[in-house]
Amino acid sequence: MQYTYSQDWLCRRIVSESRDAVIFADREGLIRLWNTGAEALFGYRAAEMEGRSLDLIIPEALRARHDEGFRRVMAKGESRYAAELLAVPGLRKDGARLSLEFTITLIKDDEGEVLGAAAILRDVSIRWQRDQEMRRRLAALDGQGGGGASPDKEDLRTKP
Repeated sequence: MQYTYSQDWLCRRIVSESRDAVIFADREGLIRLWNTGAEALFGYRAAEMEGRSLDLIIPEALRARHDEGFRRVMAKGESRYAAELLAVPGLRKDGARLSLEFTITLIKDDEGEVLGAAAILRDVSIRWQRDQEMRRRLAALDGQGGGGASPDKEDLRTKP
């Protein structure tokens, strides 16, 4: 059995059903698209977020910096984060912080005018916490003189 579907239909399905958060904010930083992945990640329903500011998911201490960067990107029409992965803290509806990684894509009209930015975000909190714990352990070992262990001798400090 062969299915036929339009590219438009397929794109809408990919965005709406993605487990990654897909968000689009217009030039003013107001949310215009919030998929089910964003609902699961941040705890807000799409109806709660559409037309609202991105500030709701940005920790307060970072809002001014984000706003400055967002406005600069909207004015310039380019962002290095279209090609680079960005890692930042985020904020859930319940106030819990999470670690996010994402890329952005600037959405432009047919004349090249920036309409806003789309972001695809993923929660990396567990990996971030694991990396932090590993850094703490390495620093503790280094502080004990464990940085020079011989590779042919068993290092008992790494055993559970």
